[in-house]
Amino acid sequence: MVKQDIEIAREASLRPILEIGAELGIPSASLVPYGHTKAKISLDYIDSLADRPQGKLILMTAMSPTPAGEGKTTVAIGLTDALNRLGKKASVCLREPSLGPCFGLKGGAAGGGYAQVVPMEDINLHFTGDMHAIGAAHNLLAAMIDNYVHWSNEVRLDLRRVTWRRVVDINDRQLRQIVTGIGGPANGYPMEGGFDITVASEVMAIFCLSRNLEDLQQRLSNIVIGYTRDDEPVTASEVKAPGAMTALLKDALAPNLVQTLENNPAFIHGGPFANIAHGCNSIIATETALKLSDYVVTEAGFGADLGAEKFFDIKCRKSGLKPSVAVIVATVRALKMHGGVAKADLGAGNLGAVKKGLENLGRHIRNTGQFGVPVVVAINHFSGDHTDEIDAIKAYAEQFGIEAHVCTHWANGGAGTEGLARAVLQLSDNSSSQFHTLYDDDLSLWEKTRLVARTIYGADDIIADKKIQDQFAQFEREGYGHFPVCLAKTQYSFSTDPQLMGAPGNHKVPIRELVLAAGAEFLVVVCGSIMRMPGLPREPAANNIFVNEQGQIEGLF
Repeated sequence: MVKQDIEIAREASLRPILEIGAELGIPSASLVPYGHTKAKISLDYIDSLADRPQGKLILMTAMSPTPAGEGKTTVAIGLTDALNRLGKKASVCLREPSLGPCFGLKGGAAGGGYAQVVPMEDINLHFTGDMHAIGAAHNLLAAMIDNYVHWSNEVRLDLRRVTWRRVVDINDRQLRQIVTGIGGPANGYPMEGGFDITVASEVMAIFCLSRNLEDLQQRLSNIVIGYTRDDEPVTASEVKAPGAMTALLKDALAPNLVQTLENNPAFIHGGPFANIAHGCNSIIATETALKLSDYVVTEAGFGADLGAEKFFDIKCRKSGLKPSVAVIVATVRALKMHGGVAKADLGAGNLGAVKKGLENLGRHIRNTGQFGVPVVVAINHFSGDHTDEIDAIKAYAEQFGIEAHVCTHWANGGAGTEGLARAVLQLSDNSSSQFHTLYDDDLSLWEKTRLVARTIYGADDIIADKKIQDQFAQFEREGYGHFPVCLAKTQYSFSTDPQLMGAPGNHKVPIRELVLAAGAEFLVVVCGSIMRMPGLPREPAANNIFVNEQGQIEGLF
């Protein structure tokens, strides 16, 4: 009988986190333990690393996701374990899981099989409290806005133009649009409002893009919370919120250190989604890992069209990071789905569907190559895969002059990913990386959005009504034109139609909404019907989660 992920995690032989830190050269006094197997790295120690050279950065991305699963996180962990097996000093940098998917549709985000980060239950649930701190800081600002309006409103903030919503880290469609302040004058002013999921919060984005506490507080000050009747922007600093918000985030800003099942270091910090946010772990965690390791594997959320593009155009632009290699994860099962096979039929061999689905992988390969980074394909192996289907993927990759490697990390841990590790080492050590962003800062916001849609999504153009076009122009006038754009759209398709699989072309990208993230310094462009607050599915994962008689959590993953 195949063991469940949670059973494998419980059987793991974890080392004390102080030992994991010591192997990286972190003094025990610079670690703040949360129990025996997880810790935060002090910001003072991180500051002391400023002049150290950085290791090489490897990006893990993927083809467009399907319900069959692609396993980007498991491959990232398996590759890290494999690099260490080959005698290299390697770490993995991942995002913190959101409770939304854990109790919703997707499940946990700590890897699977014998390629996991542990303690798995802690990481998938409350971990070190970072997600709660981010939600509290975000909602503190909301409360201070309402309080400011209640008592004075000296800047004449227009109640109809308050743009700051609240957040909660649970999928809850009932909270998308609400009315607050009802019940009379003592309860404030009746106002329209709503909730986003915490991982879509601008505070989350700021948290992940800040370099230190000073940078964090300045970015929080720059958040635009709404507008006056004269359409002048009002910032968080004007309601005197940034200081208290920073206090709530002070401890959370220190990155978290845990380990893989093979006792290799894992930095897990920050958790924005890539379909509705910028989808990358924190700059602080990534740069810390790079100064303590020779090789760092990091992931960007969902497919390369969302996660990798935002990793390159937002995270790398803001941080100066320059990846040496990009790994694109593909599975036979996902390729079959993009080739038109229903999920229930994925177990049967279907070479024709795989070949048809390869057009999706091909566009991701071409897209990633446009950023000047060498590419390799990782075939995340499932037991039902057929040899001719695997061979078809390898042959297809060869047409692009790249290699595809079968990875069996789920069953075999790092030993199952050594082929990929050797290929990554060859590419990174003889690096031909000429990394560059897709567009320059001085391109207009509208043209940046159009370029991403055309170049990455294969669209003919973007479309928007006059109100949206006027907003683009307004943000340009207000001085935000140099910001990168963060497109929010379905992760399941290059188009905005989640049912349109493969590599669709001749489509248009409709823009529904613009959300200015002045503190994070990017513009969120909401496309199609994507929601910044997901809903639970008909059969949520929460239905099957419980605590057994031994006090252990069951059904989490």
